[in-house]
Amino acid sequence: MTSWGVFRPFANGRFSLYFGGQVVSNTGTWFQNLALSLVVLGETGSARALSGVTIAQFLPLLLLSVPAGRVADRIRPRTILLVTSLLSTAIVGGLAVATLSPAAPISLFYLLVAALGTVHTFERVAAQAIIFEIVGSADLSRAASLSTIALASARSIGPGLAGVAFQSLGATACMLVNSGSFLVVFLSIALIRPSRLHVREAPRRPRTTERYRVGTDRGMATLLVVNAVVALLALNLMLVLTSTVTLTFGGDATAVGGVHTLNAIGAILGGILAAGRARVTVRSLIAACAGLGLALLANAAAPGLPAFLALGPLLGLGVGYYQGILNAAAQVSVPPDQIGRTMSLVTLGSYGMVPFGALLMGWVIDESGGRTALVIGGSAALACALFVAMRLRRRGSR
Repeated sequence: MTSWGVFRPFANGRFSLYFGGQVVSNTGTWFQNLALSLVVLGETGSARALSGVTIAQFLPLLLLSVPAGRVADRIRPRTILLVTSLLSTAIVGGLAVATLSPAAPISLFYLLVAALGTVHTFERVAAQAIIFEIVGSADLSRAASLSTIALASARSIGPGLAGVAFQSLGATACMLVNSGSFLVVFLSIALIRPSRLHVREAPRRPRTTERYRVGTDRGMATLLVVNAVVALLALNLMLVLTSTVTLTFGGDATAVGGVHTLNAIGAILGGILAAGRARVTVRSLIAACAGLGLALLANAAAPGLPAFLALGPLLGLGVGYYQGILNAAAQVSVPPDQIGRTMSLVTLGSYGMVPFGALLMGWVIDESGGRTALVIGGSAALACALFVAMRLRRRGSR
C-alpha cells in the first residue's frame, strides 16, 4: 500500500475538519490534565489523591457509556458534538475560576471534573460514531485508525506546551486554553454540512433470532475483554508516567511534559502503521498487545530519568498501534447501524475501567513505585495477546 493510501481519508475535507478539531481539543485537554495533576500532587503529595481526579473524570463513562451509545444511534452525532463542546467550554471555565482560589477544596475539583466526564461520555461515543458518517464504509478502517493519531498528535505538543505554560503562567491559564479549545471543536463540527454526511440506517427492531448481538460474536466479545483488561492495568499512563517522573525520578513539570511528548511521537507512528494495514481484524490484536506489553516492560527496566525519557517513543509506538488496531477492528466488525452502541461498549472498556485502574495503580505506585505499575501493565498486555491467540485459533474466528 502506498503512503497516499494510508492518508486517503484526509482528502475528504469533512474528515480533515473533524480531525483538526480533535487535535486542538485533545491538546487543550493536556493543558488541563497536566495542570490539574500538578496542582493536586503539589497540595497532597499523594498518587492516591491524584487517582481521585482520574476516578471523577472516568466514573461517568462507566455508568453512562451504554445509554450514550443508544443516543448516538438515534440522534445525529454532529448534533451531540455541537452540544457537548459548548457544555465543556462552560465547565472548564469553572475549573479556571476554581484555580484562582488557593483555598479551593480538592472536592470542588473532583465535582467539576465529574461534570466534565459526564459530558465527555456522550462526546467520546459520538466522536467515534460520526467517523462512518464522514467517510462512509470504504475508508472506515483507515479513518478509525487515523483518528487515534489525533490523540497522539495532541500529546506530541500538548504536554510540552502545557509544562511551559504552567511554569510561566500558572494553572488558571492552562484551564482557559482548554476551555477555548472546545470552541474550536464547535466551529469545526458546525462547518461540516449535514447534507454531506453518509446516513446510517436507523436501528430497526428485528426479531430476536435476527438481532445482531455483540456478546454472541466470538471476535467482538474477545476484543471487548482485551479492551477492558488493557485499560484497567496497562493504560493509566497519565497517572503512571506522571507519578513515575515526579515521585520515582524527582522530575519537574518540564520533565513530565517531555516524557508525554516523546511518548506521543511514537504513538503517531504507531497509529500510522495501524492505518497502513490493508485489513484489520480482531486477530490483529495479538501483535498489538504483544508490542504494547514488551514496550511497557522495557520502560519499567529504565534505570533513571534519561533512559526513561529515551524509551518514551517506544512505549508510544506500542500504545498508538494498539489503539489504532482496536478502534479499526471494532468499527469494521459490526453493521453500520450498530456502530454507536458497539463503540459505547468499547468506550466503556477503554475509559470505564480507568477509575478502577487509577485506584489500583495509585495504590501500587504509593506502595511499590512506578516501575511496578509498568511491570503489571506489560504482563497484562502480553497475557491478552496469548488470550486472543487461544480464543480465536478455532473455527476460523476473525
